[in-house]
Formats: sequence, structure tokens, C-alpha cells
Amino acid sequence: MRIKRTVNALKKRRKILRLAKGYRGYKSKNYRIARQAVMKSLNYAFVGRRLRKRDMRSLWIARINAAARENGLSYSKLMHGLKTAGITLNRKVLADLAVNDAQAFAALADKAKQAL
Repeated sequence: MRIKRTVNALKKRRKILRLAKGYRGYKSKNYRIARQAVMKSLNYAFVGRRLRKRDMRSLWIARINAAARENGLSYSKLMHGLKTAGITLNRKVLADLAVNDAQAFAALADKAKQAL
């Protein structure tokens, strides 16, 4: 007696078509085309998760640079001054301070100026 794959094959197809829901035209209806579209979109999502990290870091640097220039320093001078002053704050925290707490950032900028 041979084993038929009906249930498992159907589950596999259903899973792919569920992932392809919302795609235009045959990409959401036809299994073969949907599978290709889903594979490509999952790959884009994988790459995008890594690109987001780069994008966020460059955004933080831009925000820190803008706030540093308001306090009379360039980004590189600020970062060097903070390092020599022994202040170890990452760019995410510095950018958050630059946006939400300008006084605290100004105090850090003064410490960096004194350390230079």
C-alpha cells in the first residue's frame, strides 16, 4: 500500500499561499508563482533587518552631529572629547539625549570640550 502525500502537500501549499496573501494577481493565487514571490520577499525581509541597523546608526550620527554643532563642536571632536573624558555612551543614547534632553547633551558637550 502506498502512502499518499495529500494532507502534507496541502498544508505546505496552504502555508505558502497564506504568506502570499495580499500579493497582486497570480502571485497570491497560483502556488508555483506564489512560492517564488514568498521566497523573494522573505529574502528581502532578511536583508532589510540588517540594513535597518545601518540606517539607524547613520540617523543617530546625523542627530548627534546636528546637536554637537549647536554646541560649537563637530561630531568627531565631540566623540573624541567624550572618549578622552571617559564618558562611554553609545550613539543611540546620545541621539536620544540630543533630541529629548538638550540641556543634558549640552552638559556632555561641555565635558567633551574640557577634555580636548
